[in-house]
Amino acid sequence: FLLESAWDPDVGNNSLQHYSISSNGYFHVYTRRRNDSRRYAELVLNRALDREQQAEVAFSITAVDGGTSPSSDTALIRAVVLDINDNIPVFTRSLYKVPVMENSSQDTVVVVVSASDLDSGTNGKIAYSTVQNSEENFETFKMNTETGQIRLKKTLDYEETKTYEIDIQATDGGGLSGHCKVEVQVEDVNDNAPEMIITSLTSTLSEAAPPNTVVALFNARDRDSGDNGRTTCELPGEQPFGIALLVADKYIALVLEKPLDREEQAELDFSVIAADGGSPPRTGSTQVHIFVLDVNDNAPIFTQERYTGQVLENVPEGSVVLSVLATDLDAGVNGDIIY
Repeated sequence: FLLESAWDPDVGNNSLQHYSISSNGYFHVYTRRRNDSRRYAELVLNRALDREQQAEVAFSITAVDGGTSPSSDTALIRAVVLDINDNIPVFTRSLYKVPVMENSSQDTVVVVVSASDLDSGTNGKIAYSTVQNSEENFETFKMNTETGQIRLKKTLDYEETKTYEIDIQATDGGGLSGHCKVEVQVEDVNDNAPEMIITSLTSTLSEAAPPNTVVALFNARDRDSGDNGRTTCELPGEQPFGIALLVADKYIALVLEKPLDREEQAELDFSVIAADGGSPPRTGSTQVHIFVLDVNDNAPIFTQERYTGQVLENVPEGSVVLSVLATDLDAGVNGDIIY
């Protein structure tokens, strides 16, 4: 770099002879001679500059003449280092893991990503964008290109998608880019009630059925996770049945616990209720209808223990003397009576 020459009106040895430079770590100076013997300073760079480490280098140049008592003059030089786009944007984190509740409303802020660029001016101005964005991500999230803020475009559903991965790019004004990944982890809320599915049902049951007879098999499922998806079953009211778990708790059995009596109750109609472990819990139910079949467990009973009648001695053969009546609580042929 050529520097403006110092002026010395003297001639010969008394004129300007050389230039010197103060210690600075970046520059040194050469004294050059023109054809007319005038001397000038040439500033030479010793090593590469880095504006991000030192944006300005200050030093002094001294011009010295050749007199017996040398005279000199000094100029202060301030070298301002101009920026070039030699730094890419760098995110504060390479991976952002963000939990979001599945019942978060539309336009909820999911995360704000942030990148910095050591360059200045346009070279350091950052714009954010998503890259290789899937259709699902595009429909679910939106990004502010200036702030790096990511918001929801629609509500989430843990039962459909549990995790989203979004690739984010930060691009500076000079076209250099940095990248990071956002992992959105959808957290479950208790938004699903248990479902009761009957896999096997005996719709008719003999009143002589022994205890522990399996009447029905159910499968209770809840699409939620954790305690929200953990179900328990119960029978409301007084029932002759109980609940038992079968096959590693995957199936629920409806089991006879008390004897049946068709003569007291010929049909049983009740609900099986499943509740999950959420707070508050959600419930689901299914209806069960069972017909109790008769067995011949009742003897005929006369309406009276003793019947008394009177008959005249001259009544003809075949005359009705008296009538007796018996009843049987059983049904069908079991209740038909022969005298």
